[in-house]
Amino acid sequence: MSFELIKRLAVFFILCVVQILFLNHIRLFGVATPMLYILFVIIFHRNTPKWALLLWSFALGLAIDVFSNTPGLAAGSMALIAIIQPYLLELFIPRDSIEELRVSSTTLGLGKYIFFSTILIVIYCLVFFALETFSFYNWIHWLTCAGSSALLTLILILSIETVRKK
Repeated sequence: MSFELIKRLAVFFILCVVQILFLNHIRLFGVATPMLYILFVIIFHRNTPKWALLLWSFALGLAIDVFSNTPGLAAGSMALIAIIQPYLLELFIPRDSIEELRVSSTTLGLGKYIFFSTILIVIYCLVFFALETFSFYNWIHWLTCAGSSALLTLILILSIETVRKK
């Protein structure tokens, strides 16, 4: 086993446990739930094969679904942002950057990292809560849940990124 695989398994396990045991029980103002496991898709390297990114993300989403009683919501949403991530990442990195580029605020720059993360988080939250409600009857509540969860998740991911950067 390579060190990279062990590291990825550790991050997978840690994010899964933290989300299931702690963050799923937070419902700020009755609408906002932090979804830290989105960080798993955000931090994949540039040269990661698309099939591996999709498989890892789907597996994490499925693990979250199994323990959170959300059948297919996290797995489907994670698969969607895993498909989008490599193409979106190419828009934010210079063309002459190395193949082993690690996605972080140091390599992309803080502004680009925030924008990149925000796009993926907002897409994830919109899709997740659209699948959860499966109706646009109460669209204000849907947008409130998606927007506040995306904002809370972004704040949590950026605070972790400042610690990870050092």
